[in-house]
Amino acid sequence: MTQKQIHFHQTTSLTPEQYIAGLTDFGPGRSKIFGNSADEYLKVHHLGLTDADVTEGSGGIWERLHYDWSDPSHVVLTTTDSNLWGGASGHVYNFTRNADGTTNIDVDVVREGKSVKGKLLGLVLRSIGRSVLEKAFQNSVKTVEARYAAVSQPATSLAS
Repeated sequence: MTQKQIHFHQTTSLTPEQYIAGLTDFGPGRSKIFGNSADEYLKVHHLGLTDADVTEGSGGIWERLHYDWSDPSHVVLTTTDSNLWGGASGHVYNFTRNADGTTNIDVDVVREGKSVKGKLLGLVLRSIGRSVLEKAFQNSVKTVEARYAAVSQPATSLAS
């Protein structure tokens, strides 16, 4: 199997804990944060304090992932089953706090196709599909930022 690794980087106003809270929010509406995680595919098999076993996907592609966020600077999602991905497939998020209060998020996505369709899709993701995955990652960061910005906004009074 040929392994395809794709790297993304984003600087955000979020703390690592805030992004991790969004990443590990397995409730309804998850697809608003992660477009590739449609609610109808979402199944939480186990949810612990710092780990989870979740099946998610969209568009006929699904994977079962073991989430480990026991280290708040290093979150690992390991693919344990999938209709397309096998081997070393998964996601690794590394968080670096900056002196100015921002956070660097570095993500490595590994895709190792276990079927002809998976191998072909892995090649597409490495080339033209990379921008689709990168946009999805950027959108997840923006959506979580908006969630926290809405919480921190003072309530406005309608009475004048």
